[in-house]
Amino acid sequence: MKFVRTTVRNMQTAGELLHFFGRNKRWWLLPILLTLFLLGALIVVAQSSSLAPFIYTMF
Repeated sequence: MKFVRTTVRNMQTAGELLHFFGRNKRWWLLPILLTLFLLGALIVVAQSSSLAPFIYTMF
């Protein structure tokens, strides 16, 4: 548990967000935010790589 607290303190914005979720019992929002983050990362990678034509066929 000490490791989690230390990690949360070191990651400022993400740490505040996790602290908010824990304090207000909003853990159900984490899968939504994780999905949005991964989709955004996929779009960024797709724009700057030669894999773009293959990734765009998935959608």
